[in-house]
Amino acid sequence: MELQIIPKQGAIPEFDSHAIAVRYIEYDHHYSGDQITEELIAKILKQIPAGIEAILYLDPDGEDDWMEVLCDGQWLALGFCGEFGQNNYYSYNPSFAGVTEKTPLLSNGQTPIEKELALQDLEAGVKAVEYFIRTGEFYPGIDWGHQL
Repeated sequence: MELQIIPKQGAIPEFDSHAIAVRYIEYDHHYSGDQITEELIAKILKQIPAGIEAILYLDPDGEDDWMEVLCDGQWLALGFCGEFGQNNYYSYNPSFAGVTEKTPLLSNGQTPIEKELALQDLEAGVKAVEYFIRTGEFYPGIDWGHQL
């Protein structure tokens, strides 16, 4: 897979800490509309460092424009699929650039994730997830890889 690397930025833009851009969530159940509450968001963010599998959709029908969040307590992988698979972004770990070694994480429960596409800085990863939930955009405080 060929990636265009989008390096992290020093300045993080301000955002509304109560906004909710995601419209559908798969996390232990399916949530949409008014079911996506501050309590649910807090629960998801708190669970990430302990281990989580969740999908956050910008699409209210849960069909497109989604971010998969996978964490086992040591590795955190974020993968975004847009335009029905034609526009994909991944968290990027420059410490493992070009390394083919895999993490224990499995995308969609079956595809092993390379260390190059998974973060070890769980705190930054949690911030990236919250930023996506709140803005629908990629957190500029981590590196991203755009699949070419």
